[in-house]
Amino acid sequence: MDTQYNYSYQGNMPPEAAAGTFALFGGIFLFVMIIVIIVYIIVALSLMRIAKRTNTPNAWFAWIPILNLILMLQIAKRPMWWLIFFLVPFINIVGVVLQFVIWVDIAKLLGKQTWVGILAGLIPIIFVPYLAFSENGSTPAATT
Repeated sequence: MDTQYNYSYQGNMPPEAAAGTFALFGGIFLFVMIIVIIVYIIVALSLMRIAKRTNTPNAWFAWIPILNLILMLQIAKRPMWWLIFFLVPFINIVGVVLQFVIWVDIAKLLGKQTWVGILAGLIPIIFVPYLAFSENGSTPAATT
């Protein structure tokens, strides 16, 4: 069976359709970028507030992408060489797990439960501000 396909599509699109497609995807891109910027601002403000609550120096590190990892390590009192796990390709798979360890440490430091730290790693837009702006839980230092 010799089936021959003779499609005469030449890829021409009317300029109106091309402009509409460009406008649609440009609008979607703009919408997503606005959401990303809002999330970044909320998480950076929250991390800055957590740094101030824990008396960690250089709270402004929360606004600069790699420095905010350093700030999180300082807050959690973890060694700086852990930064390798976030920046080196293929090793950064370990960094995904360590992110949860760091958020659990920060949650415990603020007197919260372990599950709040895990959720801060999973859903930072909700639980990082919760850690930053909620009252301290019962910490061993607060009960003495």
